[in-house]
Amino acid sequence: MERFPTDRDTDAAFGEAERPVTELGEFLRSRRDRITPDEAGVNSYGRRRVPGLRREELAQLAGVSVTYLTRLEQGQSQNASDAIIGALARALQLDADERAHLHALAHPAPPKRPRTATRPEVAKPGAEQLLHAMVDVPAVLLGRFNDILAWNRAGHLLLAGHLDADAPVLVEDRPNQLKLLFLDEHTRDLYADWPSEAARAVASLRYVAAQFADDQRLAELVGELSVRSPQFARLWAGHDVRLCTSGAKRFRHPEVGELELGYEVLHLPEGNGQRILTHTAAPGSASCAALRLLTSTS
Repeated sequence: MERFPTDRDTDAAFGEAERPVTELGEFLRSRRDRITPDEAGVNSYGRRRVPGLRREELAQLAGVSVTYLTRLEQGQSQNASDAIIGALARALQLDADERAHLHALAHPAPPKRPRTATRPEVAKPGAEQLLHAMVDVPAVLLGRFNDILAWNRAGHLLLAGHLDADAPVLVEDRPNQLKLLFLDEHTRDLYADWPSEAARAVASLRYVAAQFADDQRLAELVGELSVRSPQFARLWAGHDVRLCTSGAKRFRHPEVGELELGYEVLHLPEGNGQRILTHTAAPGSASCAALRLLTSTS
């Protein structure tokens, strides 16, 4: 059984000025803010400035010292064991996606190349061929940070008919799904429940970002969207995490009206972050008829 670190000099540690909190620390703090003492099963005492858990309460629940938790949040403890990370996840009552994200933040993979050497992504030929074989299924091939690497005709007509069909080919200026969602009025109007779509997209980016933390493209994308979209900045600061693989979306298409479509995200086995996003309608439904109309008349 693993022996967790003990608090040997807590008073001295708190006498020092705290160092900046890392991405891991920000995530832990956001989850602490989300769970109340009652939900966590701890007795509340003293005047509380926020409804969430104090750092010392989380440390007690997880069986680690406050000093160790502070160092972990500040990036000074690089070798946190799976047992400790698991204890923190249980104390914070994280779901499966949040647990995976926490482990990725605590044990980041070594960068494969320098931050400044990021090259544009290239669509995997086999994936692009599969995309175009799905003639009646709107589909797009997304890069790790939601650049649209390719789409089939149905996918283009459903999601971005106001853009040139060849837009994904323009490597230096190809469309990005997140930029369209937050900065393009046509795309914003396309989603009947835009707030839910926006929250899902940012939570998905958070999940992927932990796997490619040293990629300069991520820093540029988050920086641009944070400056240009207050909604994105607010959602990004919330640290919600979700691996979105399937579900339903409602559209208000300018040509064929309202559609309710199921979506599936097919992650490519190479683990490079590329994935195919597909949309389908229930057979015989009004949405199915609308999709057929869209692809047959445009």
